[in-house]
Amino acid sequence: MIITRSWLSDWLDIENKNLSELVNTLNSIGIEVANAYRLRVSDKIVVGFVKEKVKHENSDKLSICQVDVGNEVLQIVCGASNVAQGQFVAVALIGAIMPNGMTINKTKLRGVDSYGMLCSSVELGFAKINDGILILDESIGKLELGRALNEYSVFNDDLIEVELTPNRGDCLSVYGIARDLATAWDLNLKKLPVFKEEENVLGIGRILRLQAEKNLNSLFNYRAIEIKENIKLGLLYGLRLAQIGALKTNTIENFLFYTTYSTGVLFNAYNFNELSKENEDLTFNLSKEANGATKVSCNNQILGISGIYQEKKLKCDVETKIIIIEANYTDPFTIANAKNVYKEQDNDIFYRSFRGSEPKLNLGMDFLLKIFKTIPNIIIYSSSQQISEEKEIPSISLNIETINNIIGQVVDKDEILKILKKLGFEIIFFAEGLVNVKPPIHRPDIKNLADICEEVVRIIGIDNIKSKNLNFVEKNRLNLVYKDYKKLLDFRLKAVNNGYFESLHFILDNEEELKDFNFKPIQLTLVNPINQELNTLRTTLLNHLINAASLNIKNSKKLVKLFESGVVFDQNNQELNHMAFIHSGYKEESKISNKAKPNLVNFYDFLLDIKNIIGEFKLIASNYTFLSPYEQADLYVDGIKIGFIGRLHLKLENARSLLKTYVCEFDLDTINLKDKKAKIYSKFPSIHRDLSILIPKNFSYDKIKTYIENFHFDILENFRIVDLYTDETLQDKYSLTISFTFRDQEKTLEDSEVVSCMDKILEGLKDLGLNLR
Repeated sequence: MIITRSWLSDWLDIENKNLSELVNTLNSIGIEVANAYRLRVSDKIVVGFVKEKVKHENSDKLSICQVDVGNEVLQIVCGASNVAQGQFVAVALIGAIMPNGMTINKTKLRGVDSYGMLCSSVELGFAKINDGILILDESIGKLELGRALNEYSVFNDDLIEVELTPNRGDCLSVYGIARDLATAWDLNLKKLPVFKEEENVLGIGRILRLQAEKNLNSLFNYRAIEIKENIKLGLLYGLRLAQIGALKTNTIENFLFYTTYSTGVLFNAYNFNELSKENEDLTFNLSKEANGATKVSCNNQILGISGIYQEKKLKCDVETKIIIIEANYTDPFTIANAKNVYKEQDNDIFYRSFRGSEPKLNLGMDFLLKIFKTIPNIIIYSSSQQISEEKEIPSISLNIETINNIIGQVVDKDEILKILKKLGFEIIFFAEGLVNVKPPIHRPDIKNLADICEEVVRIIGIDNIKSKNLNFVEKNRLNLVYKDYKKLLDFRLKAVNNGYFESLHFILDNEEELKDFNFKPIQLTLVNPINQELNTLRTTLLNHLINAASLNIKNSKKLVKLFESGVVFDQNNQELNHMAFIHSGYKEESKISNKAKPNLVNFYDFLLDIKNIIGEFKLIASNYTFLSPYEQADLYVDGIKIGFIGRLHLKLENARSLLKTYVCEFDLDTINLKDKKAKIYSKFPSIHRDLSILIPKNFSYDKIKTYIENFHFDILENFRIVDLYTDETLQDKYSLTISFTFRDQEKTLEDSEVVSCMDKILEGLKDLGLNLR
């Protein structure tokens, strides 16, 4: 399934979310992203208006157009058959670079000067929507002459292709995916305006009545429209449908499928004139088949089987004037039982109904009618005919503690309930950790506690579930030399995995070049140096790396990532084990995904590389003269300064003929790899207790943490903050909630033991001046 950022934005405010966040979030909540890329019209392509069109004297196919682009009128020769006076068009100005690499220049066609090009959707890098040039309309936004086309969201978009498992029919729509993203980001879906009936129009009751059996496995909503003249599909809808490969020649079918793709609601459209030869009112009979499917019939002829197929001869065509629109939903398990009975099947309908379509029929119908309301040549009949008897969904009983045990870590009960409510679950009963919930009708795949746990985990994010390491107890037989070797080997392997190449140089360096770094020189002079360029011991690894990067850049390399480890010397001639990195030029190689125009590396890209190699660190402002004053910092690990990082000063970049360059150097001996210690795990259950206390807003949590740790309770497995709350009633204080987990290695804990520990903690907190909320 294909979605775009602009399409998602119809349902959810994602203005502050970039493409990477969208992709990562979708993957983390179980909607696998197969492909994602920018979909953007090139610069210098603007909105134009064809003021005049005349036939080219020397060509049967060419036309000479006078095109207003806001600040001037351009003469453009065009060969498209559909160009006409009075059209808004996409104009590529002189200097525009098209997606195929062609640059637009002034040219002469059959003796007539042409100062630009009128573009088709394909020439803009989009899917084909018609033969000839692209005709703009205000479905994409207000058209302003001369305005860059990529300022319209549909022409400056992100496209994401996702792969869905068969049970996720609820995400076979833009609305369905937006619903899951809203839950993951704790956002609210946009409230779309409600469709309002027009006054003094015919009601649907004049042309249609329903007769329905009881206990159908389907829901229906019928409306009617009348088309006075030919209608056109707006550019926005055409572009989106073409991008997903669903654009058809039948305009009504395009509107119906666009609504289905947007909302998930299934639609059929019946030709009233074909059903009622004498324009008499119709009666639709809805009956339940032996296999559970719902048959729709009229005047003793079958119109279709809900969710499986519609009779082709009764569909709308370009001549249809009065159309009966049917929104329907059928239980997917009914579809599964009935699918082998009917040889005739509509693949598009069946694919969605079999997995589970959207049951909120009014959502889809209102969405469609609001589109129709913007089209002057369509009359919408008032009122509707509906079958809305929903089946009772059985509730599922669950225990919060059981959910946490299945997940493998404690998730606050309020967080679990918030996730379930956001996903559409109905909370029926909640008391002392026991909850009864009803899954939403659009999630027929959720049947038991395990399914609910899966929903909680995917919204939390599998990466946020802490893994539990397998620990071993054994005497440490490793010495310092081996640890230093393993540390260096680990850093080297991680550097290579992040795209860096190892570089090796002499321990000697150029004294004059080293002055650029303003490090204190060593108190040692080489009496007989190898040559004038290697006349001192190096005080940094950077000079050699910078020279190596410069040599690569001069040899036409645009991306240089190097690292080196080795000995340097301080001013007291002491040896230090350092490691240094340099990233110069582009962030990545030229490839299809970046359209062969990669961006230059930036500080955050480089910081991420270093983090991937050495782990977590902190940055504190620094003042090195050889680094840019705006992008530099000292590196700290566990409170110890280990080195520096930043962008090379512009003077040094220019002097060494470098592109944008970032460097980092640190002392290997100051980084201590933490030992992995094994210990036995308890086979006995844990007990959880929450404690809410009032703390002043300037009170440090470290004091509380240290105080609790000093008790050294053997049964206290861990404790953590689960909530920080304040409001006007708390004035200058916070309500801090701490969750405690108790467990014994040898036996099942008794409540009295936990109570004793909690009492001591409470007494201790009172000594700090803190009280229960």
